[in-house]
Amino acid sequence: MARRLVRAQLTDWGYDGESDIAELLISELFTNALRHGRGAPIITLSLREGTLRCEVEDESPAPLQVREAPGTDENGRGLLLVDTLSRSWGTGRTRTGRPGKTVWFELPAHPAYQAF
Repeated sequence: MARRLVRAQLTDWGYDGESDIAELLISELFTNALRHGRGAPIITLSLREGTLRCEVEDESPAPLQVREAPGTDENGRGLLLVDTLSRSWGTGRTRTGRPGKTVWFELPAHPAYQAF
């Protein structure tokens, strides 16, 4: 569901970037929030000045840890993917003021309407 929502919004904006990467990374963060966070995760997207910013907010204050999963593990690579494929990423306070954290990443964005 998270991937479909992101794809639909990026299509509406005429996003001419790596939407597959945005969809993959948002699904990693959303899944992480569902598994380890509390409350219903909130996705926020913004497209400004050549940057696509994707955020996932949850109600858990627990900090995130990037770890290297052994080759046989089926889980544990989500944040490593975010770190590797995004321009930048981090965590911060929630926008809504509720307890918890926001995890975000940024990708280069080139809206189609600016390409010409």
